[in-house]
Amino acid sequence: MATNSFILDAHLDLSMNALEWNRDLARPIEEIRAREKGQTDKKDRGQNTVCFPEMRRGRIGICVATQIARYVKPSNHRSGWHSPAQAWAQTQGQLAWYRAMEERGELVQITNTSALETMVQLWTNRPPENAPIGYVLSLEGADSMVTLKHLERAHAYGLRALGPAHYGPGTYAPGTEADGPLSPQGRELVKEMDRLKLIMDCTHLADEAFWEATKIFQGPIWASHQNCRALVPDQRQFSDEQLKLLISRGGVIGSALDAWMMVPGWKKYTSRPEDVGVKLDHMVNHIDHVCQLAGNARHAGIGTDLDGGFGREQSPMDLNTIADLQKLPDLLAKRGYSTEDIQLVLHGNFLRFLRQHLPK
Repeated sequence: MATNSFILDAHLDLSMNALEWNRDLARPIEEIRAREKGQTDKKDRGQNTVCFPEMRRGRIGICVATQIARYVKPSNHRSGWHSPAQAWAQTQGQLAWYRAMEERGELVQITNTSALETMVQLWTNRPPENAPIGYVLSLEGADSMVTLKHLERAHAYGLRALGPAHYGPGTYAPGTEADGPLSPQGRELVKEMDRLKLIMDCTHLADEAFWEATKIFQGPIWASHQNCRALVPDQRQFSDEQLKLLISRGGVIGSALDAWMMVPGWKKYTSRPEDVGVKLDHMVNHIDHVCQLAGNARHAGIGTDLDGGFGREQSPMDLNTIADLQKLPDLLAKRGYSTEDIQLVLHGNFLRFLRQHLPK
């Protein structure tokens, strides 16, 4: 099978890498890695996998790109900002970076179906070498929303998807490594998301909050970077019941490439890819599980989360950069997937979803 398929990645923390990791994503990957040589402030220094040249080489022409800034209360041991106002300000700096990349011709924001189709036409044909990459703006974790008026402001500048939770106990919803229902503020947030016709990203929602949020929220739902609990037993993954709910609502589940979410037995900060033999084929296991639950290939996609706080030290051993996603068509074909179904997984399912739910 030809390895030149257009790919849509439903979860990349581009602005976080640019501002918090201080990576110039317009530069070649080798240059970024070399500049981080000897740095030890973050565990993945010199191990990054994402930059614009590698995205272009791998034909990742459209992505869902995040803003992310976690507010942490004094009782929360996780890293983050010490007030919602600081978290909001961080997301606004991230927005400014996206705007700067648009001015340079690196990125184009997709806020409606017209912009989406323009980028689809560009990337399904043969784009020029320095073609801009289209991005749909998403917010990972809602704690930077100081008030619901801030959500309205974010929608006005192009926010199109929002995940109410991230890690730990949030202002609006508990996330990974936490439990419980939505907070009263969270219930109001979900209702406001409905009014604004935002996409709700269910990724990271704790189980009880997941079921409550999906009951209140009547709009479109997806899981941008989410693997399967049946394959890797952990609260971070979704159970078959949760995946079936997403499927029944027309959602798409983007399989992620964080190694501890791909294979059981991974010990965070200790295991190495070669210790457990984690490969891209393990991603295909999760894609296939979603397809088996659905009875078709219309609800599985790709949401790598590459460089989402980890690098090659916690990625499949046969992935050097994001361009290696081009290995997926052959891996899917070996599982018996047809060319049509492979294209659905690589981009078609998320494109169909966006065509249905972005403003016209």
